[in-house]
Amino acid sequence: MSANRATVGDVGGRSVVLAYGSVAAEYEALQSRAALFDRSHRGRLRVTGDKAAEMIAGLVTNDVAGLIPGQGCYAAALTAKGKIVADVRIFIEEGSVLVDAPPRAAVAWAAMVKKFVNPRIAPHVDESAALRDLCVFGMNARHVVSALTGVQAPALTALAPYAHVTVEIAGKKVLVVNSPELGVEGFELFVPAEQFDAMWEKAAASGAVPAGLEAWEIARVEAGRPEWGLDIDDSTIPQEANFDELHAISYTKGCYVGQETVARVHFRGHVNKHLRGVHAAGLDSPPTGATLHDDTGQQVGDVRTAVRSPRLGGIALAMIRREVAPGASLIARWPQEGSTDGSLSDRRVDVAALPFDPG
Repeated sequence: MSANRATVGDVGGRSVVLAYGSVAAEYEALQSRAALFDRSHRGRLRVTGDKAAEMIAGLVTNDVAGLIPGQGCYAAALTAKGKIVADVRIFIEEGSVLVDAPPRAAVAWAAMVKKFVNPRIAPHVDESAALRDLCVFGMNARHVVSALTGVQAPALTALAPYAHVTVEIAGKKVLVVNSPELGVEGFELFVPAEQFDAMWEKAAASGAVPAGLEAWEIARVEAGRPEWGLDIDDSTIPQEANFDELHAISYTKGCYVGQETVARVHFRGHVNKHLRGVHAAGLDSPPTGATLHDDTGQQVGDVRTAVRSPRLGGIALAMIRREVAPGASLIARWPQEGSTDGSLSDRRVDVAALPFDPG
């Protein structure tokens, strides 16, 4: 697929391809074969030295100190009051830790590292430009990645979530990660920038269809994965974003920034809202920002990311009060397009547990 046909947008100040052609065709490739994504717009920061894992462990919700090289995890970095600064993927390597952060949260994560990690003890450097992120997802992903890296397909699929292997390609180190991000088989390759184009072309030649952010977003919403800056932000507590279910919190690890709030919620109480799915009849979901109301008219939530799924129709991620159970019916309301008198559109939606059931 020619890059000349690509539709390009901006995410967090970084350029990203929204689609290379047909979003429906890209989504279909993800579901039935393999899709090829460029997630280089995310931020990558490396912390080095013997104390690297220990330093990162003090900043995040998961048990980084308990990991060994070749392992990884998903976690949240928090404010002192327990709100999410960034959700991060952490990869332990020999002598260093690579941390990958969402584009809208990468600056805040880097600032947190700068504030709390002494560079004389654990030097850190932004590798967002030096390393790029090539992703292959779909039922044939293992075969495409095996052709790219020489790692046998059974060895790839045997990796635990966020576990990784290091291979040498053209004299350069490439990190190959088993990624659970979309709820289908997938791998992310952290590739030196100068090798990215050649590896992209080889992946496409091996059967992976180039796909953009729009196809990714549909699959992400189906999988119930929150995106920082869209579905969650620095007003969100990790348990509100289902981080327990996403295996991003350890309640037995040592201290970290914001731990008190997270522990209090876990051991003594509950959060008042949760990230849920909503499903509308037909192809279109209520738009981002729509308010959700029960049959008494009380607002009980709001829509975050809304997409049109070829499999499920109009679906969205929404933050909804905890007493509203999956299966409940709500009314979504939003300003009527083109209205000058404050008129509202509304649509009935059903609340769904995450990830969405494909039926």
